[in-house]
Amino acid sequence: MAINLNQRLKLKKLIKQLQSYRARHTELVSVYVPPGFDLTKIIQTLSQEQGTATNIKDKNTGKSVINALERMIRTLKTIGTTPPNGLAIFSGNVSERDNQQDYQVFWAEPPEPVNLKLYRCDQKFITEALEEIASNETTYALVAIDKSEATIALLVGSTIKILKNMNSTVPGKFKTGGQSAQRFERIRRDAAVEFYKRVADVCIQEFTYMKELKGIIIGGPGTTKQNFFDGSYLNQEIKQKVLGMKDITYTNAYGIKELLDQSEDLLQETEVMEEKKIISNFFEALSKTPSFGVYGYEQTKQALEMSAVNDLIVIDSLFTDAQIEELSELQEASGATFHLVTDKTPEGVQYKGLTGVGGILRFPLE
Repeated sequence: MAINLNQRLKLKKLIKQLQSYRARHTELVSVYVPPGFDLTKIIQTLSQEQGTATNIKDKNTGKSVINALERMIRTLKTIGTTPPNGLAIFSGNVSERDNQQDYQVFWAEPPEPVNLKLYRCDQKFITEALEEIASNETTYALVAIDKSEATIALLVGSTIKILKNMNSTVPGKFKTGGQSAQRFERIRRDAAVEFYKRVADVCIQEFTYMKELKGIIIGGPGTTKQNFFDGSYLNQEIKQKVLGMKDITYTNAYGIKELLDQSEDLLQETEVMEEKKIISNFFEALSKTPSFGVYGYEQTKQALEMSAVNDLIVIDSLFTDAQIEELSELQEASGATFHLVTDKTPEGVQYKGLTGVGGILRFPLE
């Protein structure tokens, strides 16, 4: 299940904070506990590590590790049991000044299972596993195919990535009669089969080990897509991921965009459809009842401070992390829903031209 926006923002905020700390020696402690693992055993292991830390040559480093572990153990005892998705916990002296101590403990239950068991002391906190979870985006495969051409693409979040465009050697139709017509029809059929096999090989190669792939949608004109799916070209594992098939006119990059537009019912939960819908709702509100729309950074901030915003819509690439964090804090305090969008869709491009930040209001500001 994809993590929601607020979870991602909070996780990114924690990661950024952890990454801002650096130690002079290997004294910052990072621990990851996988789901279902006994927290008591982790505490016992860390207690043993405290004893081992007394053997560290640099006494100050050893003392720092022991103190960090002591605070971590106290926190783990308070937590009691491993959360359903596992646990990431970090402890150490984060003071920026020499000869000063500021031991802090940070912990979080990841919004997705963290299948990692780790204990490490380093000059930095180990955040890679959390970074991977924070960056996870819903991924779907799009295949546009007919007898002459096929395009294979990924929909990652709201971004379309073309993986491969392929052309067949199937000869075009022509008018003739008798045995020649039958022979050339057989040639066309055999060439189509070989083309389908080539396309299927690419799909199998690209998609079989793609863990983040949530589904596949196949599009094409006429019965081509159905013939491709019904044949023995794709293996059962790939077929089980096919969500549906759609009629489209083109099979090039434009056909992929056409397939995406036709697949709204299949992709209702994906980020791109959510983006298109919320931005369309914003422009509709702005058009029909202009007083229920706001845009511009300062104007939107003011509306958030008045708890007037129902849906906050922001193109994240246009603003700094500090600005996103400021908006997030105001959104959370006011109970608004935060929608981070991109400028990768036509609606997003239009919204970018209107400052890229705004919202749908609960009530007019005037």
